[in-house]
Amino acid sequence: MHRPRIVASVRPRPPVMPVPAGLDVAALSRPEVVERWTAEAAGIRAVEQGDNVITMFDVIGEDFWSGGGITAKRVTAQLRAIGSRPVEVQINSPGGDMFEGIAIYNILREHPQPITVKVMGMAASAASIIAMAGDTIEIGAASFVMIHNCWVLALGNRHDLRETSDFLEPFDAAMADVYAARSAQDRVDIVRWMDAETYMSGSQAIERGFADALLPADRITVDPDAKAAARAVNDLRCMELQLVASGLNRADAQARINAIRGTPSAGAAGWLGDLAALVETVTQSTTRR
Repeated sequence: MHRPRIVASVRPRPPVMPVPAGLDVAALSRPEVVERWTAEAAGIRAVEQGDNVITMFDVIGEDFWSGGGITAKRVTAQLRAIGSRPVEVQINSPGGDMFEGIAIYNILREHPQPITVKVMGMAASAASIIAMAGDTIEIGAASFVMIHNCWVLALGNRHDLRETSDFLEPFDAAMADVYAARSAQDRVDIVRWMDAETYMSGSQAIERGFADALLPADRITVDPDAKAAARAVNDLRCMELQLVASGLNRADAQARINAIRGTPSAGAAGWLGDLAALVETVTQSTTRR
């Protein structure tokens, strides 16, 4: 069986990406992506970690529900602690805030020493952008890289939505440029894969130039406790996104979810059912406007 080999030469890093100023909109992962991460990859971890390793086993951006999340500020602090040494970045993330991911990509790209990225489970959406900062990218055989266009939750009339579309277009173009520079694939194909929201397995990612080599299987393990913890909080993340898509702003969606969680109903199954009913109510109300 042919096994992709590690490429000896280091590829030039792709170009810097634009970071929006005065941002009023967040580009996020869709609920379906978070759910797939929960089902297939949330508990995957590395067997060993050194003192020059940055782990990204969470959503990208500050996370309201866990108090965690991978942020540019935290990555900057970790790089400062590592100093001028080679860095290993381990990724298993469904993505999150695309613009925070762009900022992290730019920070890693500026590090003066080689960066090795290891995709342990999934590098989706914003996390796939971060992965492209690696001079060498290794990926598990059962892992995935997922690329797509910026996905936002936007409200307003046709003029508002057209303005949002125009605002997002250059960021989609910049992502396509980065993917094309890293993979050496035709940009037309990159745009087509982004439009289709494309998942690439380990072997496909290597074949298409999004990674260089397979990670040895004995370097990856599954932490059932981490998977269970991710499942619990991911239900809340997905419900929040669904409420916002139904017409609430994020602050109101978070407040309503917390209010329902705090009621003395029949445990988790009870309040999750209450939340599902809330989504249905908000959706119907929005549809009737």
